[in-house]
Amino acid sequence: MKVKNSQFMVAMLALSLAAVSGYAQSQPSSKVTAKTANFTLLPPTTTQSEWHTVLANNIKTANQKDLFINACFEVGLYTDTLVKSKLMVSDTTTAKASVKVRVVLDLGKAGERVVEPGEVVYGRRNQTLSATLEGAIAGCLSIVTNLDGSLSIGLDPLCVQPEVIQLILDTMDAASFSFVAVDVPQGVHTVSVQAQIDSSGTVQNGTFEARALVGKGAVTVESVRLIKDPNVILDL
Repeated sequence: MKVKNSQFMVAMLALSLAAVSGYAQSQPSSKVTAKTANFTLLPPTTTQSEWHTVLANNIKTANQKDLFINACFEVGLYTDTLVKSKLMVSDTTTAKASVKVRVVLDLGKAGERVVEPGEVVYGRRNQTLSATLEGAIAGCLSIVTNLDGSLSIGLDPLCVQPEVIQLILDTMDAASFSFVAVDVPQGVHTVSVQAQIDSSGTVQNGTFEARALVGKGAVTVESVRLIKDPNVILDL
């Protein structure tokens, strides 16, 4: 009975190993792979965020290959600047929002590396609003009798209210960039596309708001063999 059980366990182990081996070999070397998303990948963010993986995909390369990686995303920027000025004192408000993207090969593994050319700006806005205004003086004027009996108009500066100017910009655009990973060794590799949002601003008397988002996106990865250091002859 023990012999039969031992033979049964050996047979089951052999079947398990065969199944795992078959699964590992079931992914052939790929020329092109792609992944898309039809929803907002990073919601509106009002501060500087960490790097977030928004799209990732695996590709199996044969021999020493190079990877062409194209990442496309919708990028939304929102900036709101408001200034308050009176008594001809200038007021300035700024709002900044940006989205950067990078590609990381084999994230979290021993061979992890950032794919060239590194961090790429997909959208950036630096909005500045300035104003120098007299202020709202309605109700702040009075008739003043001078020492010689003449009349003049007096203004109470503490009564003057600031005049307000506000500028809001809200845009959504699609941006695309190509990344290149050279000398990728044979095997299964993970291509992770990451995004980072950075928004900030400065104020004096006014207010600001800045935020950015990453909307729909798509990434394609193509396995190629690049010509290294080609000699290009130009006819002049």
